[in-house]
Amino acid sequence: MARQMSATVVLAGLSFLVGAGLLTWPEWLTPASLLFVVLLGVFVLRVRAMAVLSAVVVGQVVGLQLAGFTQFAPGDLILLGAGVLAAVAFVRSRDRLGLQGAASDLMLVDLRDRLVAHGRIPPLPPRWRVDSVVRSAYAEAFSGDFVVASRSRSGNLLEIVLVDVSGKGQDAGVRSLLLSGAFGGLLGTMPPERFLPAANRYLLAQDWPEGFATAIHLAVRLDTGEFTVSTAGHPPAVQLHAGSGLIQVLATNPGPALGIVASPVFGAHHGTLAPGDTVMLYTDGLVETPGADVELGIDRLMGEAERFVATRSGGADAVLDGVRAGDTDDRALILVHRD
Repeated sequence: MARQMSATVVLAGLSFLVGAGLLTWPEWLTPASLLFVVLLGVFVLRVRAMAVLSAVVVGQVVGLQLAGFTQFAPGDLILLGAGVLAAVAFVRSRDRLGLQGAASDLMLVDLRDRLVAHGRIPPLPPRWRVDSVVRSAYAEAFSGDFVVASRSRSGNLLEIVLVDVSGKGQDAGVRSLLLSGAFGGLLGTMPPERFLPAANRYLLAQDWPEGFATAIHLAVRLDTGEFTVSTAGHPPAVQLHAGSGLIQVLATNPGPALGIVASPVFGAHHGTLAPGDTVMLYTDGLVETPGADVELGIDRLMGEAERFVATRSGGADAVLDGVRAGDTDDRALILVHRD
C-alpha cells in the first residue's frame, strides 16, 4: 500500500509538471504528453491507484480548459479520454492476478515455463528418440495442447500423454496449466490402463463450464518395443513400419473425451515398435479443416510423415510445416522413434 501511494503521488506530481509544461513550452509538449504519465501508471499501479491517477489527469485537463489557460482541440480530448479508459480497463483486468506491473508479467512467464517443463521428455536409453513440437494458435504464449511424459523407476517404461483442452490459445492456457500439473502427477503412479479413467475423474471433479479435453496415452516398453496406445476422443495414432514401408492408422475403439461421461470405457491398441519404426501422435489442429473430411487431413499428415520421417530427412517441425494447417488452432505433434 505504501509503494502504491508513493507511486501515485510521484505520477500525479509528474502530471502537474506536464500540465505546467503545456503552458510554458507549448511547442515542446502537447496534450498527448499526459498519456505518457497514464502509460507509466499502467506499468506500476493497481486499479484503485490507477483510478486516482486518471482522475487527477482528467481533472487537470478540465481545470486548464475551464480556466482558459489553454484550449484543447476536440481530437486531443477524445484521444486522451480513450487512452485513460483503456488504461484503467487494462489495469482492472490484470488486477485479478493480485499483482501489478512487471511482477504479473514475470508470473505469467513462470507459468508458461512450467507448462513447457511438464512436457519435457525424460532421458532415454540409446536407440530411442522422441521428437515433439507444440505451437499455439496465432503464436500466443499459451496453448490448449500440451504434453506430459514420465519414465518408470526401472527405466523400462516410457509414458507420453498428448492432451487437447477445449478452447485454444490463452483461453485454454489456464486449464492446460492446471491439467498438465495434475496429469503429470498421475502419470507413472498407476498402471497405464488406469491413467485415462483417473484423468477423466479429475476433470469431472473440476466442474468447468467448458471442461472437456481429448487425450491420447502411449506406453512403450523400452526393452522390448511393445507399446499400448489409448485414446479419449482424440485422433488415432499412426505407426510407420520401417521394414515394410507401411504407414498404419492404429484403431483403438476410442472412448469419449475426458470430462463428459462418468464411467467411460477406453479401448487400447497393442503393438510393437521394431527397430526403425516410429509412432506418431498429434492433435486435431493438424488434420481438421472447416468443411473438409478429417480423414483427408489424416491422409495428408501421413503423406508428410512418409516424406520426412520415413526418409529421415526431417522431424516433427518439418512434418508440421508440411501439413500447412495454418495458425488458427493449436497444433502438437510427437514422434517416438526406435532406431
